[in-house]
Amino acid sequence: MKAIQISQYGGPEVLKIQEIQLGKPGKGQALIRLEAAGINFIDVYQRRGTYPVKLPYTPGLEGSGVVEAVGENVNNVKPGDRVAFVHEPGSYAEQTFVMADHLILLPSDISFEQGAAFPLQGMTAHYLLYEFRKIKPNDIVLIHAAAGGMGLLLVQWIKHLGARVLGTTSSEEKAKIAKEAGADEVILYTKKDFPTEVKRFTNGHGADLIIDGVGKTTFAGNLEAAALRGNIVLFGAASGPAEPISPNVLMGRSLTVSGGSLFNYRLSTEELMIRSKAVMEGVRAGWLKLRIDETFPLEKAAQAHEKLESRKSSGKVLLATRGN
Repeated sequence: MKAIQISQYGGPEVLKIQEIQLGKPGKGQALIRLEAAGINFIDVYQRRGTYPVKLPYTPGLEGSGVVEAVGENVNNVKPGDRVAFVHEPGSYAEQTFVMADHLILLPSDISFEQGAAFPLQGMTAHYLLYEFRKIKPNDIVLIHAAAGGMGLLLVQWIKHLGARVLGTTSSEEKAKIAKEAGADEVILYTKKDFPTEVKRFTNGHGADLIIDGVGKTTFAGNLEAAALRGNIVLFGAASGPAEPISPNVLMGRSLTVSGGSLFNYRLSTEELMIRSKAVMEGVRAGWLKLRIDETFPLEKAAQAHEKLESRKSSGKVLLATRGN
């Protein structure tokens, strides 16, 4: 079968398509014939060596497809089941092994493209919105990179909860997309100081909750933009790690700063099912729409990474793996 492999760390050019062999699924595993793979920034960090992995390595931690075969002690899925998964390596391929208790069963009305687009970002949105602050109607929530795949899901979900959404984007085009998703106000951080704009839009109140996957270029501004007793949650560092601060800085307005990773919020099969079910229910009900920016063929994985790293994508970038 065909798979993308990394034999050395570097730029997108190190993503090479290879012919490799898979054996039979081991105990607790399922063999998945992949249809689509989700591309995420963690894949970029692994490719660069920022998050080292053992080489050679087939990237991709998110995908969807059909169960081909199962190993011993697997009773939650069977051959022919449509499934999705996250945090299992090897989705940039036609086939891969996945621990069966990490699989999410896909209803017939959820496509494989949707199945590859929602697990990481959708379940991340769920824990970000339910674990750190109980969002109330009319709360003010600031979302950075509001037109990205993650940002668009957050914007829609927050509006569903009845809160007011402010977003930041880098361009007028992305601002329009964020507005279409439901953002009440959008700030072009490349042209205006976002803390000043947040205070202006909220009559000096600030944001009750700030969700930040950008990091270095936004964190200091978050401290200014947050409301009294506000919550700031970091879940990524697209611009680099945030600069350190003294915890005493938080005392003046009683701010809470938290950090999150989906790895730590799906520690059990029960958590996985609760979060995935909530996302799929939103998609099926129609209030949560998965925006797919572009789908690349497997052999174009390098171009897919270039698109993601260019910050020109709006929504999810996928690979069409369509294993044989």
